[in-house]
Amino acid sequence: MQLQHPYLLFLGDAHDDLAAKTAAGVYQWRPDWCVGQLRLPGCQTTLGLPDMTLEEGRKAGARTLVVGVANRGGVISDTWQETFVNALAQGYDIAAGLHQRLSDVPAVREAAEEHGRLLADVRHPRERFGVGTGEPRSGRRLLAVGTDCSVGKMYATLAIEAEMKKRGMKVDFRATGQTGIFIAGTGVSVDAVVADFISGAVESLAPANEPNHWDIIEGQGSLFHPSFAGVSLGLLHGAQADSLVLCHEPERAHMRGLPQQPLPEIRECMELNLRCAHLTNPKAKFVGICLNTKRMDDAQADRVLKETQDRYGLPACDPVRTGVAAIVDKLG
Repeated sequence: MQLQHPYLLFLGDAHDDLAAKTAAGVYQWRPDWCVGQLRLPGCQTTLGLPDMTLEEGRKAGARTLVVGVANRGGVISDTWQETFVNALAQGYDIAAGLHQRLSDVPAVREAAEEHGRLLADVRHPRERFGVGTGEPRSGRRLLAVGTDCSVGKMYATLAIEAEMKKRGMKVDFRATGQTGIFIAGTGVSVDAVVADFISGAVESLAPANEPNHWDIIEGQGSLFHPSFAGVSLGLLHGAQADSLVLCHEPERAHMRGLPQQPLPEIRECMELNLRCAHLTNPKAKFVGICLNTKRMDDAQADRVLKETQDRYGLPACDPVRTGVAAIVDKLG
């Protein structure tokens, strides 16, 4: 799935900043792709981008209307439909990561067919994937894994990609979730792939490449999360990662959405991920730990990062506070 940019970011009638976090992520990592924002009456958030109508967005060069807002249930409201139909008539493609498909809304589907435009439901892959083979392939790959969901795996991998590009290294970020796909412009939402084909989908996402080229693969879930471990395992096997980065939020008390399920200890998590990764790459190793210290003050964060680095003998970074240069130093 390849998205055309520049983007006009659709914030709709978002009731707070969190509702538009997808749009915020796209703008943070790909500001040069974003020409403006489109807000409907009642919208309670802003990205600080110029407010534009559909017509103004097209004049500014926008090619895709990206639905950067999520509502309860991830559905396309009647209010949004009118905007989407008008956008298609004006030459936009539309990309969304909602649970409800754009193509399942008759008026939107018919407008796309009439005007020959793309409806990109990035949460729902269109491709047909084969099963994974585990066969060795050229190129180098890094995968982020985690002690839990939503601990910063996408942020960590994007920060690593940015640092590597700054150094002139050959590198591509490989997106495996809907926000990551908007940021990369392409990718596979692996949590919507049939289980037998997850590893094959990741193999196709990060195929054989030049020996010194790096694919930085966005991680999903955790091997220790009862709800999502299957996706995490498929990613590990399909990535055949040479390097792994562990992501963790030190102050989190339990698995997201499961108060009765404690987080694993970091070493326990690293050991299990390595055992699983070695099935398709016996040389896989950890090169760093990324901690999400957003709930800590500077002194506390510095102490935790140093303690983690000393305990595990690996660079410990917070991609926001410290950057990830120390991890990239180990990739060489």
